[in-house]
Amino acid sequence: MTPLPRWIAPQLCRLVTKIPAGDAWAHEIKFDGFRLHARILGSQASLLTRNRLDWTEKYPQIASALGALKCRQAYLDGELCAVQKDGATPFSALQGHRETPANLAYFAFDLLHLDGNDLSGLPLLERKAGLKTLLKDAPTGVRLSEHIVGNGACSRRHRNSGLKGSSQSRSHRHAARNAERRGPARGPLPRRPTGAEGRGGAKGRE
Repeated sequence: MTPLPRWIAPQLCRLVTKIPAGDAWAHEIKFDGFRLHARILGSQASLLTRNRLDWTEKYPQIASALGALKCRQAYLDGELCAVQKDGATPFSALQGHRETPANLAYFAFDLLHLDGNDLSGLPLLERKAGLKTLLKDAPTGVRLSEHIVGNGACSRRHRNSGLKGSSQSRSHRHAARNAERRGPARGPLPRRPTGAEGRGGAKGRE
């Protein structure tokens, strides 16, 4: 048993111009929102930015939904987005600058700690399997960021569909080994073929 970490430095990604292929890679949609960690202890959840700011009071409904997950304690990595009816997650909607209605949702893409167990040393796909189990029957507002293994063509379709882009992570990597290769980067992605090698989906702003 290991204590629940108060803070885990987020893994950062880098932009690439060629989408990797093969079963060594997992591909995810890149949402356009805020990169947030969720630290859950009992029924209380804290929302932490990549710069270690506490944004729990900014989004109490999301914190409440995460606190209702069926666990004693957990540490999740994910992206807070404003989801429109068409499924798009424009950052402007999250800021409230659009007239189009949107609902807030926290897309979780990694599980680093669960009920006294440090999962960061496990391969990515094992952590994602645990995350999927944890989020089964999750409250409204908490969603799983789905992934595809070894199919870069799907990532190209995501890019061409008007979404922000896609991100690729080595499916066998441990979280600690990915520490400098995953996560948010400021500014828009180039419009032509790009991917974010390293994480699974978040270019956040804080």
